[in-house]
Amino acid sequence: MSFDLHRPATVTEAIDLAQRFAPTARYVAGGTDTVIQINRKKIDPVHLIDVACLAGMSEITETTEAFTLGALTRYRTIETHSAFRGNLRALVEAASVVGGHQVRNIATIGGNIVNASPAADFVPPLLALDASLDMTGPNGRRSVPLRDFIVGPGKTDLLPAEIVTSIRFAKLPAGSATAFLKEGRRRAMEISVVCVAACLTLDASTSRCASVRLAIGAASPKAFRPEQAESYLIGRSAGKESFAEAGRIAAEASSPISDVRASAGYRRGLVAVMVERALGTCLQRIREQDQ
Repeated sequence: MSFDLHRPATVTEAIDLAQRFAPTARYVAGGTDTVIQINRKKIDPVHLIDVACLAGMSEITETTEAFTLGALTRYRTIETHSAFRGNLRALVEAASVVGGHQVRNIATIGGNIVNASPAADFVPPLLALDASLDMTGPNGRRSVPLRDFIVGPGKTDLLPAEIVTSIRFAKLPAGSATAFLKEGRRRAMEISVVCVAACLTLDASTSRCASVRLAIGAASPKAFRPEQAESYLIGRSAGKESFAEAGRIAAEASSPISDVRASAGYRRGLVAVMVERALGTCLQRIREQDQ
């Protein structure tokens, strides 16, 4: 394993380096995915461009309407951020199960998104929040919804030399809650067998579903939103019966594989159960807010 390491001072300099050394250059931040891929000989970069210390890309910014997460934000920062302890708790729950403590202290949310693993734990809660990515490249800046950014396993919409700079999502209205659930073969430092995120908003009566967004990981070639399950719940009474049916619809929409962790059938069954449970957790949290 031999490569040249470059440490640019700005995003512009990083992009220039990526263009100069293309196609043998690769951006690296925390390196928790990149180092493993190099060791397993899945990639063989000649130039690594270290973007970990670029200014302004590791901050969490809050406005009256939205949050912006710098792409270099560490999972430990998400895990301990006070603003995510309320109706955005799914972010904390997902961040807290990414690797171990050492990994969460260096791994970045942008790097994990770009890695595009179907089982990435932090992608489903961001999908459930309808997040968008901001990118900068040789042709300037652009934004892409996260649901369109990840194309398939290890594949994204990222253009040559482009770098993800931030992730944005709107704040939730009153009467909303989120939840994240993960199932693995062990409790810690495990790749998901299935993971599910839910974002639920109730109507003024707090009895019916006004808005529902669900996201499922490790049950398809990429994390996805089961839109039929979401649509089914709109206007329906929020409760076990409707949540169970939404889980059944979501399971039918999934296309899991069988591997050493679980069979496709088992994964599909997990999707049904976990969607129901995630929605139930959201409902309980909304009711706790009103107490």
